[in-house]
Amino acid sequence: MDIFLRFETVTTRIALWLAVGFLLTSTALAMYQVTARFLLGNPSTWSEVITRSAMIWSVLLGVGPAFRHGSMISVEIIQRALPMRLGLGLYQVSLGLTLIFFGVLFWQGWAMAQRVVSQKLAALEVSISWVYAALPVGSVFIMIAVLGCMLRASRGEWAARSDPQPEAMQ
Repeated sequence: MDIFLRFETVTTRIALWLAVGFLLTSTALAMYQVTARFLLGNPSTWSEVITRSAMIWSVLLGVGPAFRHGSMISVEIIQRALPMRLGLGLYQVSLGLTLIFFGVLFWQGWAMAQRVVSQKLAALEVSISWVYAALPVGSVFIMIAVLGCMLRASRGEWAARSDPQPEAMQ
């Protein structure tokens, strides 16, 4: 169990840094796009596509770290109102349903990425499947983080009963 939690810590940190990288890329390209269009009078045909794609990757990679930090919308009010064991059960059930959802998203995202391999992104000669790949890749990172949350909760490290400040990533 400790090995998996260390693995989860590393993968979640990787997902966080990748999300930050994609967000920075998206921000820089959006600024370039506005500058090229309104200051230079020569709008870019490719920057909007990459900006949107980087934002998609950023969001899907950022969900795993958000789960780990307890930053996702939760049923915490109900959990706190219930007795400890019942609240923990509700927390585990909600995480189990989350795993099912992202398992389905992985499966459907994989299928979708396979279906669109031959399609190209507008203004680029790159397969649109690279954008759709964010669904299965992000889902894997999210499922690892959710499993980590479930394991920590089973050990008594339950975020909903602890300090409201998110734990620091070690």
